[in-house]
Amino acid sequence: EDYASRLAAQLDALIVAEGPETVAAFVAEPVIASGGMIVPPAGYFQKVQVVLRKHDVLMVADEVICSFGRTGHMFGCETLGIVPDLMVVAKQLSSAYIPISGVLMSDAFYEGLKEGGDQFGIVGTGFTYSAHPVAAAVALETLAIYEERDLVSHAATVGAYMREQFSKLLDHPLVGEVRGVGLMAGIELVKDKESHANFAPASKVGAKFSEIAISHGLLIRPLADDTLALSPPLIITQAEIDELLSLVSATIVDFTAWIGAEQPD
Repeated sequence: EDYASRLAAQLDALIVAEGPETVAAFVAEPVIASGGMIVPPAGYFQKVQVVLRKHDVLMVADEVICSFGRTGHMFGCETLGIVPDLMVVAKQLSSAYIPISGVLMSDAFYEGLKEGGDQFGIVGTGFTYSAHPVAAAVALETLAIYEERDLVSHAATVGAYMREQFSKLLDHPLVGEVRGVGLMAGIELVKDKESHANFAPASKVGAKFSEIAISHGLLIRPLADDTLALSPPLIITQAEIDELLSLVSATIVDFTAWIGAEQPD
């Protein structure tokens, strides 16, 4: 709570220093995905939005990864308590089977856009492949499957099970933190658990972990600060979560042996 308050105060001071009239929008992922699978502290976005409303700054949510069930709700904004002016969606709109993206906007933003168009002429927001019928058809079918199979609720239930099971990895001396929400998980590797010291970037231990994981039939993505990202499909079952944990555990055993032999910085 104190940390979130401090960050909001820093944002307020920065906007004032720059001049509120020069700041159009605050853009953020509900959960930082590629940056380390980082879930914001409790109350963070609520406090940030107070600052944004105070200075009439738009809230733009990057939902490219967090939307359509990934966080256990249809949108990450629901999970984190964000009321955005704009939401950007993409990959999961078609389950990544075909390129498509979209922008969702609040009624207030739309009315402002409409009034501006009436006053100054049409606001050009289209591009060559806008509303492509093939992409639109795939997106519609994807949304129908999400609803028919109740995948958002399934992701919430199985995601909670995944966090519970993956917390067992914290017993290992090289695992500094396991974090995530819904079916988003990050496993942070550390050189020293007590100090939470990371390995030197040049050691590329995250990439090595990923290489070892592949030998076990597991695809896992290394991110910054040796955090390993897992985003299993929304259809994954609890039994498959158990198998996933078993593969991660086996990878950790081999990775630990490599650490002992190579002694990376």
